[in-house]
Amino acid sequence: MRRMLDTAARECRRMRANTIYLLCMVVFPLGVTLLFTSLMGEGQPQNMPVGVCDLDNTATTRHIVRLLDSFQSTKVIARYESVDEARHAMQRGEIYGFVYFPKNTTSQLLASRQPKVSFYYSYTSLTAGSLVYKDMKTAMTLASAGAGRQVLAAKGMDDSHIMAFLQPVTLDTHPIGNPWLNYNIYLSTMLVPACLMLFIFLTTSYSLGQELKMSTGRELLSTACGNIWVALAGKLLPQTLIFMGVMAAYMYYVFGILGFPHPGGVLPTALLGLLGVLSAQGLGVLVFAIIPSLRMSMSICSLWGVLGFSLVGTAFPVMSMDKPLQVLANLFPIRHFFEIYNTCIFGGFPLSYASLHLTALVTFSLLPIVCAPLIRRSMYTYIYMP
Repeated sequence: MRRMLDTAARECRRMRANTIYLLCMVVFPLGVTLLFTSLMGEGQPQNMPVGVCDLDNTATTRHIVRLLDSFQSTKVIARYESVDEARHAMQRGEIYGFVYFPKNTTSQLLASRQPKVSFYYSYTSLTAGSLVYKDMKTAMTLASAGAGRQVLAAKGMDDSHIMAFLQPVTLDTHPIGNPWLNYNIYLSTMLVPACLMLFIFLTTSYSLGQELKMSTGRELLSTACGNIWVALAGKLLPQTLIFMGVMAAYMYYVFGILGFPHPGGVLPTALLGLLGVLSAQGLGVLVFAIIPSLRMSMSICSLWGVLGFSLVGTAFPVMSMDKPLQVLANLFPIRHFFEIYNTCIFGGFPLSYASLHLTALVTFSLLPIVCAPLIRRSMYTYIYMP
């Protein structure tokens, strides 16, 4: 224990002398947390600019435009005289989309001739394009239903028969866990932990690589009396405590201050944060043990961490990926972190429901014990080549 504490004190002195530790362990993680949570603080994008090309210009089309402008996600900021003018505005990035009403739209609508109203929207930004399209389609559907209701009422049908004709099937939706459809709750709980784990990967491999670069590996082992397990435990202890503090601050901020739902409770959340830090450190140690080079180990950790953003399963479900990618996703700690969070913290189920993912995180956390002999050999024999 004394040797481990001596090694930890030595690591604290090295961290204090190198500003990169402060940046990667405290400043950048806290900055990323504040950035993502404030970026989506409103839950969903609001008042996205759209335009209108209304060649009909009747009371009906103006009513549809006002209806579109009343939606939360869209805001009509301009009217254009032609489709080309509106298209150029969208290409310049002034609007995300526009609605085109051709001439005689209202007359054809009242005559039940199915006029064609066109939507033009940019899918350069997937979220913005999807929300703009949804609002445009909703506005047109409501306008079409309103016109149809007037026609059927004029023919003498009562409201019950009219609604059965216009909407034969009624949808009753219940979004579980996130009924507000809040993008902040959905995305920040994946993006921020993934960034934290990326910083942990890089810091772990950097701290070990610095020992080889500065030719201080033998000094590290002598501080621990040649015991590589004591040396690793002492070296990673200060980083573990700091990252655990940062992870705890993140969880208190999102669940305590911002009020993100967490029916799973405090203890499972704290356990998940602890395993997230230890598993990320374990993977960083594994990469360095396989490739004992400061430059290459940090490059592999960066690549592996960035790939985790795609294979975590939020942007695209893992079960719909190709079989090789489904297998590869299990090699990323953030994947198991998200599954435990989604099942036990967000869903409120017992930890036994995510036992396989818990086992995976524990396995990642124990990797330094297995990799220690490889690191010991590198500290004695590796010659740094810039």
